[in-house]
Amino acid sequence: MAVRGSIVNKPSWLTDHDVDWRERIGRLTITARTLLAERAMTAPLFTHAYAFHLNFRFGGMTPFDLAKFAHAQGLGGLKIHVSDGEDASLDAMSAEELRTFGRQVAGLGLEMHIETSTTAHQGLSDAVARAQAVGATSLRCYPLYEGRVSEIVARTIDDLRRLQEFDPDGRLRFTLEQHEDLNSEELVRVINEVGNPRLHLLFDFANMVNAYEAPLPALSQQAPYVTDVHIKDCLVQPDRGGWAHLACRSGTGHLPMHAMLVELLLLGEDKPQVVAFGLEEEEGYFAPALRLPSQGPDPVIAARSPSLTDLGSTDLGERLTQEATAARAQVITIRAMLRDIASEAHLGTVV
Repeated sequence: MAVRGSIVNKPSWLTDHDVDWRERIGRLTITARTLLAERAMTAPLFTHAYAFHLNFRFGGMTPFDLAKFAHAQGLGGLKIHVSDGEDASLDAMSAEELRTFGRQVAGLGLEMHIETSTTAHQGLSDAVARAQAVGATSLRCYPLYEGRVSEIVARTIDDLRRLQEFDPDGRLRFTLEQHEDLNSEELVRVINEVGNPRLHLLFDFANMVNAYEAPLPALSQQAPYVTDVHIKDCLVQPDRGGWAHLACRSGTGHLPMHAMLVELLLLGEDKPQVVAFGLEEEEGYFAPALRLPSQGPDPVIAARSPSLTDLGSTDLGERLTQEATAARAQVITIRAMLRDIASEAHLGTVV
């Protein structure tokens, strides 16, 4: 079992795959540095509902409250799960309530992306219908199956081949997220086997850790297919020979956040390949290792539930305030990181 505290033995990727992001920018051509600076200052930032996970579960927060937060922070949109908001969630809304919510979000000038924690027929088709009803432009999914990895990959491929059936008019962009079990090679295999040009990958800053992958090599493998991102930070912790992650405030953990942002911003030639960076602060979220180096090439993934963050023993009101404060702080932190990148890139263009 992982110890939730300071790391015992630093994983080798903290040093083996360490990249000086400033040196990386310094090696770029003037044209590429100019492009990077522009993209860093105009990166499409979205609020993510999981940054307010506990406020949704215990504080009466509603989906429209999240939209108002995005608007107040000057963000481009919101990413929200169909179940966020309990009785006020998209799952609980009638068809007319979904349309009304969509009009409210559009009235704030925001783009909406919907998320679901399944690729199975019933859950995915229902999420598509709700995404269409609110006027969303994107739907994220991931498999939540138990069994051998080869079986999970095969079932996911079969599931996602039905996307055309669910969305025949092509109103949505679909993303498949690495969610702690499948590794990058397996995700890429799913994308290629499905063969749907509207299906892409969503790159999460930390979830590869649980699949025993390092962030930058994982990004390198996933990069050609990535259109969306979840930004967060974490502490990497040893777990039965693999690695768990304990989410923490952005900029205080082990992840090479500047370096990943640089690589993601550089994707795409004529236009940015990444169309949404979701700000998914998850302070206190713990995810155990799901892939271990001692396992064979086709291990069994045990049954698990969708992501939850432990409320802890802190006073409820204090904990909810802490979460909301962290969400606001992440907006400031990520904007500062993007300014760092833009400034560094701009230095290389000054003659």
